[in-house]
Amino acid sequence: METISPSNYINLPFDRANGLVRILQFGMNLIYDMPLFRPPSEGDNLIIQATLGCSFNQCSFCAMYRSKHYVERPLDEVFADIRTAAADWPDAQRVFLADGDALALPTETLLAILRELAAAFPHLTRVSCYATPGNIARKSIEELAQLREHKLTLLYFGIESGSDLILKKITKGATQRRMAEVLTKAHASGMKISATVILGLGGRMHSDEHIDGTIALLNSAPVTYLSTLQLYLDESIAEEFQRKFGEPFEMPDDLAILKEQERLISGLNPPQPVIFRSNHASNALALAGNLPRDKEKLLLQLREAMAGQRALRPVFMRGL
Repeated sequence: METISPSNYINLPFDRANGLVRILQFGMNLIYDMPLFRPPSEGDNLIIQATLGCSFNQCSFCAMYRSKHYVERPLDEVFADIRTAAADWPDAQRVFLADGDALALPTETLLAILRELAAAFPHLTRVSCYATPGNIARKSIEELAQLREHKLTLLYFGIESGSDLILKKITKGATQRRMAEVLTKAHASGMKISATVILGLGGRMHSDEHIDGTIALLNSAPVTYLSTLQLYLDESIAEEFQRKFGEPFEMPDDLAILKEQERLISGLNPPQPVIFRSNHASNALALAGNLPRDKEKLLLQLREAMAGQRALRPVFMRGL
């Protein structure tokens, strides 16, 4: 995930009392409720805040929305943002619905937003948003298919780990079985899934269990894209993470992370081809390929890195 900070843009007055920032993005004069996050691949696309914060907001490794209360924004405010954006950027083709929980909206509300987007942007090709296991579980296949028909075609889904033990320790609020069920449901509706896994999440003690559970999940549930991130704990949540983990947590070093990546890729035999990336800024080693086609190429690059024959990203250049 990437944070959108006011310093990233030419911005007008920032009201720090309520977190509102007026931002000139791609020539658009929009007001965002900060902090604002989006997947790296959405960096060149229009962002519309349909909700604020995250309705679950309990994952012990995540500090993204701790400063916000979950709110479903009134439709008239969302529509006003869409009209403002369309006046300045009528040719926008892709839209990301923020914050962390747009899919939690009632289906009719989401459909109203999607129809407004389609009317405002004649060249619209894709709408995307984050999705939690609970968000997907509460919608039927028919509802998801209806949303897809209105161009909400890509869901960003944080798997984090496929191990039930690790999922409990990080308070993810889901099990391996539940995630397999909702991923299969989303796939059956025609949705594309961009899934993320966090390397290092089991610490040194539970590394194998973390990776083996993740392999089992990914070999049973279809995803379109798969990315790995490297664990980073914000200072604001480090103590909470350690407490909820329930036992001493030892952060893996880069070599241990590379070994996890090797174990993960070696064991993956997904039910459909997967576009794989580890080029997120948190990673020590950037990788890219298709699985299972490029498995041996990716493993060779990992083994070269572990042998010191391939440079790692300097620590000062890493981040979320």
